[in-house]
Amino acid sequence: MIRLRPLVRSCIVGLLATVAPLALHAAAPTVVAPFPQNITPGGPPIPVTAPVESAHGAAILLWPAGAPGSEARRDEPEQISWRQEADIVFPVVSNIHAPSLTPFLPTTGNANGCAVIIAPGGGHTQLTIDREGYDLARWLAERGIAAFVLKNRLARDTSTPRGTPQPYTIDRDAFADAGRALRLVRARAAEFSLNPARIGIIGFSAGGELALLTAARHDAGQPGAVDPVERQSSRPDFFAPIYSGGLQRTDLVWSKDATPPAFLACAYDDRMPEQLAAFLTTLRRSGVNAELHICHTGGHGFGVRADRPELPVSTWHQRFVEWLGARGLLKKT
Repeated sequence: MIRLRPLVRSCIVGLLATVAPLALHAAAPTVVAPFPQNITPGGPPIPVTAPVESAHGAAILLWPAGAPGSEARRDEPEQISWRQEADIVFPVVSNIHAPSLTPFLPTTGNANGCAVIIAPGGGHTQLTIDREGYDLARWLAERGIAAFVLKNRLARDTSTPRGTPQPYTIDRDAFADAGRALRLVRARAAEFSLNPARIGIIGFSAGGELALLTAARHDAGQPGAVDPVERQSSRPDFFAPIYSGGLQRTDLVWSKDATPPAFLACAYDDRMPEQLAAFLTTLRRSGVNAELHICHTGGHGFGVRADRPELPVSTWHQRFVEWLGARGLLKKT
């Protein structure tokens, strides 16, 4: 029998007490063949190796007992497959019934207290989990910013058999997941060494629509809720819709007092410039501070790509961090 010294034993107990409530969710997605809509004729060859997510730690379940309406499917494995586009092939994740956050935390000496929820895109059908998720998260963590990659339920999930009704909607389920993510990170700000007033959201394409929804439809939380997470505000302290979906919606309201500042970005050779420019005008007329970047080329879905260093669009995320710094969100306290 091994006898632990009191100090060591107390450290182990303390570690377990810290980790246990996080409801770690580390099951690897099930590999499936590429979906027909994810194949682009003439694109790069699809690898013969199975798709995998890039390296990351265990995720945190947003609702340990199951997301509202998804309790019966919470143990169903996610799916991962290849997506082929004209110049790139990458893994995508679908069949998400247990929404989660994957944390990427900076080192203690480098942390500045700012946090970003990252909502990958994919047309609400799947998630571009690496270049619109984990890759950006690692890059932010290296610069002292805590990043949390969101896996939300998908309203047009490619894994749902054709002819079967989709179980989720954008405004009910995906929005609930994004709001819950903000509440959860804010509720555990002390554990992650965060400033609860410096927690925002960045979203790509379909994920950008979630950023829009959280910025427009947040609430202050429920002070009397049994669940401490639900007592927290779901308002992001900043939001960044990148080549965002949802910009043509007419049901979202923006105001100087309620809407957080915004960072906007897209490429000129995408369909987004007119929409983002119009959104900037809408925010300005509403008294909401915003910054817009339109790179001359880059297409849709550029995310974080290291294979095109000659393009200005490859450094858009540096502009994002500069914007956070200019707003005082990266000052160590």
